[in-house]
Amino acid sequence: MSEIALRTITGVLMILTALTAEWFGGTAFAILVAGAATAIYYEWAKMVRGWGLKWHLGGFVFALLPALSLLWVRERAGDPPGSEGFELVLWAFIVTWSADIGAFFTGRTFGGPKLAPTISPNKTISGLVGGLISATLLAGIWAQSQDLHWGWLWLAPLFAFAAAIGDLFESWMKRQAGVKDSGRILPGHGGVFDRLDGLVPVAVLTALGVAAGLG
Repeated sequence: MSEIALRTITGVLMILTALTAEWFGGTAFAILVAGAATAIYYEWAKMVRGWGLKWHLGGFVFALLPALSLLWVRERAGDPPGSEGFELVLWAFIVTWSADIGAFFTGRTFGGPKLAPTISPNKTISGLVGGLISATLLAGIWAQSQDLHWGWLWLAPLFAFAAAIGDLFESWMKRQAGVKDSGRILPGHGGVFDRLDGLVPVAVLTALGVAAGLG
């Protein structure tokens, strides 16, 4: 099986799992989010072994904040509470997924100048642009179809850029740690941290948007 085929199958299964848990919300979503946060911290801790206590404490906060953000948005957003929670969490997922997938295929198709060659040699400027466009279009379509606040239309490209920064940050950590992937639990993808590095900032920013009155 080719790498792209394996990557696609694993990606589809992850998306279906996330959507199912998010649809049910409550305990099902809490278990998924808690498991993801635990995996992120475990993989973070392995990479920063020997870096000092502050990196371990930082990793705990790094894993905890997006988990709390997703749970809060899913159950508390809207009036009455939870009325827009599903739509907003899915909006955050769409921004992250479409930015990542758009960047992957656009970068492979067009190539061109590298985005940050000293941090992640495979990432290109064309991939970043493709990811931003994909996230803007797909998240915008979802926001309009669900009659979400118009502010989410403008935030999509900004949050997609934040997802790219999250991806680059994890790439920098892996380079410093001398590892290719944060783990090997996800065939074709690496570790959980490898797949959720972009969702971390998007989840927190989405919660901040809701707290600011966009939910």
